[in-house]
Amino acid sequence: MARAMTSEPVVRVRGLVNRFGRQVVHDGLDLEVEAEEIFGIVGGSGSGKSVLLHSILGLHKPQGGRVELYGHDMQHLSSSERQAVVQTYGVTFQNGALISSLTVAQNIELPLREYHADLTDAALSTLVDLDLQLVGLPPDAAAKWPAQLSGGMVKRAALARALALEPKLLFLDEPTSGLDPISAAAFDELLLSLHSELRFTVVMITHDLDSLFRTCSRVGVLVGGRLVVDRIERIADHPDPWIHDYFHGPRGRAAQARAHG
Repeated sequence: MARAMTSEPVVRVRGLVNRFGRQVVHDGLDLEVEAEEIFGIVGGSGSGKSVLLHSILGLHKPQGGRVELYGHDMQHLSSSERQAVVQTYGVTFQNGALISSLTVAQNIELPLREYHADLTDAALSTLVDLDLQLVGLPPDAAAKWPAQLSGGMVKRAALARALALEPKLLFLDEPTSGLDPISAAAFDELLLSLHSELRFTVVMITHDLDSLFRTCSRVGVLVGGRLVVDRIERIADHPDPWIHDYFHGPRGRAAQARAHG
């Protein structure tokens, strides 16, 4: 896959404001994600991680601010322009969000059928097989229903669907949630391998400290409605009490030790 040919941030958020009644979730939040990095977003319960993701994806309209992907203001694109941008990114939602009434193959085919209606059934089948190989699933997974998959297989099938259009950008919402430590570590290694091979950009919301330290180059911590951003090796030294407790608590210390062990 070709590398990005621009110095513009892949994702840029400026002055984002989200309120729900009197509750202010985001208060002038800024974010920049550079090409080909793996950027992690963490925060406490109710800090607005998912609202931030939905705002970037256009699934939630914020009260203020600006969201840009590849330098394009997403609120001021025509329908055709927006569709062109949407095809350049893939998304996995928490718990996989596979459609239970469709087979794994049919789930992976969904974006291909939507944006490449001219593809033959044979071509679709070939592409599905390639995507399954890419995420480490066996060929017979194609005919299975989501309910027949293990938690780790669901995550991989969802990733295969997100990769179907060969995106330059991936949004991952809690990709290792609900997985046992072995399956979670295997998913992290898969992500790193794919990132090394395909050179896409990743924005990952996670509460998994092991995943954060193993995969991310930079991290943004949601505190007080804004993001505190730094490299993963420096963020723990930030003076904010919540950040300090998060990264210097028993789990944070253990995750850092495993990452450097």
